[in-house]
Amino acid sequence: MLYNEPSPLEVKVLTRRFGLPNSQSLDTYLASDGYKAFRKAVEMGPEKVLEELKVSNLRGRGGAGFPTGMKWGFVPRNSPKPKYVVVNADEGEPGTCKDRLLMENDPHQLLEGMLIAGFVVDAHVGYIYVRGEYRYVIEILDRAIAEAYERGYLGKNILGTGFDFDVYTHTGAGSYECGEESALLESLEGKRGVPRIRPPFPAVAGLYQCPTVLNNVESFSAVPAIIRDGGAAFAALGTPKNGGTRLFCISGHVNKPGVYELPMGFNLLRMINEVAGGVRGGKKLKAVIPGGSSCPVLKAEECDISMDFDSLAKAKSMLGSGGVIVMDEDTCMVKAALRIMRFYQHESCGWCIPCREGTLWLRKLLARVHEGGGTQSDVPLIGELAKNMLGRTFCPLGDAAAMPTIAFVEKFREEFEAHLNGAPCPFESKPVSA
Repeated sequence: MLYNEPSPLEVKVLTRRFGLPNSQSLDTYLASDGYKAFRKAVEMGPEKVLEELKVSNLRGRGGAGFPTGMKWGFVPRNSPKPKYVVVNADEGEPGTCKDRLLMENDPHQLLEGMLIAGFVVDAHVGYIYVRGEYRYVIEILDRAIAEAYERGYLGKNILGTGFDFDVYTHTGAGSYECGEESALLESLEGKRGVPRIRPPFPAVAGLYQCPTVLNNVESFSAVPAIIRDGGAAFAALGTPKNGGTRLFCISGHVNKPGVYELPMGFNLLRMINEVAGGVRGGKKLKAVIPGGSSCPVLKAEECDISMDFDSLAKAKSMLGSGGVIVMDEDTCMVKAALRIMRFYQHESCGWCIPCREGTLWLRKLLARVHEGGGTQSDVPLIGELAKNMLGRTFCPLGDAAAMPTIAFVEKFREEFEAHLNGAPCPFESKPVSA
């Protein structure tokens, strides 16, 4: 279950067991420092573990990049309500496929991260919410959970520590919207997966309106290494305020697409040229979506940039979920924008009008322009419609549809205008190389 041919530039922390025989098994995990971090966490105590997480500069790997130690610290330990640990494994962002590999190849690393989270916030139940298409991944997780119960790493009085913790998997039904944390919680409770109004946030009122730690697979999977080796060591792998490594999913027009574990702050151009083997066919680089389809596109001249949350925010884009989508000189940017909008229009839950109606009309406008039926007024109308969606929806799906559209129009306006007044797509009329 390897993810691709490894690169010598990788720094393997979360993926260090990938490629080992039976990497999914508890014995393999124990033979390579497995569950040592949990034992150490119990010796340290919750407050010191939280401090170590803050020192590590681990920021949420699901997209928002919120500091993990701070997020866990918001959970009130003295609450009379039960507390929960929830893993967001509803990986649905186009261009992103790294959580699947972590669950496939090293499920016990995820379970240990959950255990430590439960110990820190005094939670005794954890759920892994897995997207419906990952049915075989759920089977892998269930086998790992059963092994952990059999050997005393889950259940009552774990390893004689007096700490109890149970873990359950829960399948989604293929809804991208349930990747949003409050919609995920609604779905996990057996309701329609639509977003909640916030505040309150899950740390205070999450699953069943109880305090909840909710992070994605990569975030939980990083925790054992942080506690085992120290937060400072993890932080030193990355850049200031952006600690550790990141699993980057490189796809599109490159010679060696794949998932690579690289230090936070790794240069994007180096990533494309030295890790992913450069743009395929010897063509020129045209654009890159740096963090999954919801992130504003970067032009080729903007790609000499550090891949961390803060650098990309300064460039008016986002690191997001780490899905690096590379586009060469023959890519039609109108068609790219249309494909992205088709996805978001299809996946909108319809709960709020700006998203439900906005994605529909953006799809119609982009399709009309790409097909040559657009007029001069359509291009500014696309940008205006997208801007009117920003910040006006219950969850970020509306923003996720609007932000890349705005960037496509602003940065490649000449391409949009080249499609107007009955003109054929200038890129689709070119001969396609094999």
